Amino acid sequence: MAPREPRTSSRNPELVRGIRKFSRGKMYHRRGLWAIKEKNGGVFPTHKPQPKPEKPAEKRPKYYPTEDVKTSTRKQRKHNPTKLRASITPGTVLILLAGRFMGKRVVFLKQMPSGLLLVTGPFKINGVPLRRVNQVYVIATSTKVDISGVNVDKFDDRYFMKEKQRKKKKTEGEFFEADKEEKKALPQEKKDAQKAVDTPLLKAVDAVADLRAYLGARFSLKDGMKPHELKF
Repeated sequence: MAPREPRTSSRNPELVRGIRKFSRGKMYHRRGLWAIKEKNGGVFPTHKPQPKPEKPAEKRPKYYPTEDVKTSTRKQRKHNPTKLRASITPGTVLILLAGRFMGKRVVFLKQMPSGLLLVTGPFKINGVPLRRVNQVYVIATSTKVDISGVNVDKFDDRYFMKEKQRKKKKTEGEFFEADKEEKKALPQEKKDAQKAVDTPLLKAVDAVADLRAYLGARFSLKDGMKPHELKF
């Protein structure tokens, strides 16, 4: 016997809109509902209702606030300090590849808790003050400076943070005179900290021949120079 093909049309086709071919009584027998009812003692079988899921402890509010409530979308993640490259050690001379002092040579002092590198020019030689740089934007050279006499324990990431100041609305006269405002002077504390670091470092630099001139010269590529073949 050939397998029965699946039914594609209705058992009770519609002759015209709203009128079917068979009545409700006729369909009662055609569908075999009478046999199901007779098998179960004259009533249709019923299924036990499934248990309802437990209601959550906190009900959702029926109404939402008219104003948007600011919520923090930042996820608290554990900060893993960046691994320092093996070629960068305390006292290594680095070449800056980006930023305001691009091409300048600086001396690496230590790695900060944030993973950034603490470097200095020294300031008296090439004008680079104490600052933080990312190790991605530096080239480590084979030249090293003895920094055993330099104390950098007090320098951390908070030292370089700027104080937040509230912005005041400027009047029409202050708006046009904004360009004439004088730049803020560097605090005396930071000047003293720079001098405390550079004084012993300059002695170590002067102890090596031609090292002062090397740190003062800016690095740049010339025609015909191949960066991948250079040895720093």
